[in-house]
Amino acid sequence: MKKLLLALFLCSASFGAVAQSGYQITINLKNCTDSLAYLTYYQFDKTLIKDTCKSIKDGKIVFKGKTKLDKGIYSLVSQKKAIYFDFFIDDNTQNLELKSVANANIGKELTALNSPLENEFFNYIQFINEKNKDFQTFKQTAKLLNKKDTIALNEKQKEGEKLINNFEEKFLEQHKGTFIGDVMNLKVEKLLKDIPKASNGRPDSIQSYKYYKKKFWDNVDFKDDGSMRNPFFSGKIKKYFESVVVTHPDSISVEIDKLMNRTKPGSLLYKILLAHFTYSYETSKLMGFDKVFVHMSDTYFKTGRADGIYEDTEIVTKIIKRAEKLKPLLLGAPAPDLYMIKAEDFSKMKAMGFEDAKNNEEMTAVYYKNVNQINNMYVKLSDVKADFTILVFWDVDCGHCQKEIPKLLVAYNELLKEKKNVKVYSVYMQHEGEKYLKYIDEHKLPWINVYDGAHYNNAVEKYDVYSTPVIYILDKNKVIKAKRIEAEQIKTLINVIEKEHKKEK
Repeated sequence: MKKLLLALFLCSASFGAVAQSGYQITINLKNCTDSLAYLTYYQFDKTLIKDTCKSIKDGKIVFKGKTKLDKGIYSLVSQKKAIYFDFFIDDNTQNLELKSVANANIGKELTALNSPLENEFFNYIQFINEKNKDFQTFKQTAKLLNKKDTIALNEKQKEGEKLINNFEEKFLEQHKGTFIGDVMNLKVEKLLKDIPKASNGRPDSIQSYKYYKKKFWDNVDFKDDGSMRNPFFSGKIKKYFESVVVTHPDSISVEIDKLMNRTKPGSLLYKILLAHFTYSYETSKLMGFDKVFVHMSDTYFKTGRADGIYEDTEIVTKIIKRAEKLKPLLLGAPAPDLYMIKAEDFSKMKAMGFEDAKNNEEMTAVYYKNVNQINNMYVKLSDVKADFTILVFWDVDCGHCQKEIPKLLVAYNELLKEKKNVKVYSVYMQHEGEKYLKYIDEHKLPWINVYDGAHYNNAVEKYDVYSTPVIYILDKNKVIKAKRIEAEQIKTLINVIEKEHKKEK
């Protein structure tokens, strides 16, 4: 008898261990007509599928697994990939029972049968939805006939926002130390309430900003991967780097390092943030912010701190190679020199045999046969004397170039009228000399018109010309001051650069 009891005890203990190590989410969704449903979760800026229920009977949906679910905000998603509702999972809700009804009242009817805290979260969501609905109803019925009506609408919006903020702050205070409290901490804005007056008598915006920036990441645990499994974390990252941090590549790099140092090296959050920052600043549309990408390469990829980030190890090599290509082209760097041939000397280069060479060997032979003559024909970028050199890489047959080159000509002529000491070093990226000369003649391009007649420069690699046109602005010392810009921006940028130079003096 004792042996039988012991066996039963061991059996039940074993079953309990399995149950605790796994998960089971049971949802009774009345009137649900789906034949399958998905369990998804938020992870940084993506929504991923965790599980699929392929047999729904009478609205009963069960998701079950042998290993625990990661902490995070999860969603029940319909067969048509629409979200029914969100709920949270932590260590205490691995076995969760929910019920609701598949209609317009799904949120109001949503109830957790075995988690009071889950129900408090649902109440919060319902409160937010109700306040937003109240405002939309007011907005639709309001008649904005005059300024008074507009003020009334704004006041109604502020009133609703205040109620929501107070509710969220109270919710956060009551649930500190819980996972859902951590999620709400990401959503709640930490603003300075008693704003001091500045010397002009107005609220001190500088003090407000400093407080906001200092408190922005308070109580956010970057060592916990669960911190990013919600719909708020990625938006908070985006807001911090786009609206809070000073918009300068050096400031951005410093702040990235601060956040990365708060993560656990090798953790999923570490990997995702590192990949996010690297990609964001490699592809940034802001001029000069490729410097952040180079910083990422130097600080993390070249030092081995990015090992394990990508399954394909060649990606790390490609990132380093890409950063090394961009490094000499950063704003403030001396422009790599170019040794080009005048467009008008095309016939001479052709007579030497450059256009007839069929491979690198023949090209090299032609070059060394005529090297002395060629050396005397070079028009070096570094030899151009001007306060500003506009360096443009383009192609006669490029559709975008055909729009930009005439605009560049207009900008150039206007700059000359303003007595600006500016020259254009115009680099044709192909070798069809007759076509190039014809375009120069027809459009009256009074520039330093050159091309790589001796196949010496490889400007595609040297200046990262993966498409045309590409326009750079260099100062009198041939330092890169602007790059990859539109022709219409040239005048404005040159004026800005001049002002900066005057300040430096």
